[in-house]
Amino acid sequence: MSRIRTFALAVHEQEEGHAIPALAALLGAVGAILLGIGAANDSGALAITGGILAAAGILGASLLEHVMVDYGLYDRIEKLEKK
Repeated sequence: MSRIRTFALAVHEQEEGHAIPALAALLGAVGAILLGIGAANDSGALAITGGILAAAGILGASLLEHVMVDYGLYDRIEKLEKK
């Protein structure tokens, strides 16, 4: 269990934390595809669901990138400026 915790902490501290926002962007892409399929088939429910998923994915990716990537960078920059 200690190895898993060490690995999780190492991943958290590194700058490669772009995978989680990419998953939200993937959700947005799936939503956009469903929106297109729903619009082409004249299916209102599928188009609405796709639009909601696309919006949630786009907003979620932006928010997660800001929280997971930018906050860490800003924190390190502030620590460097204090030295």
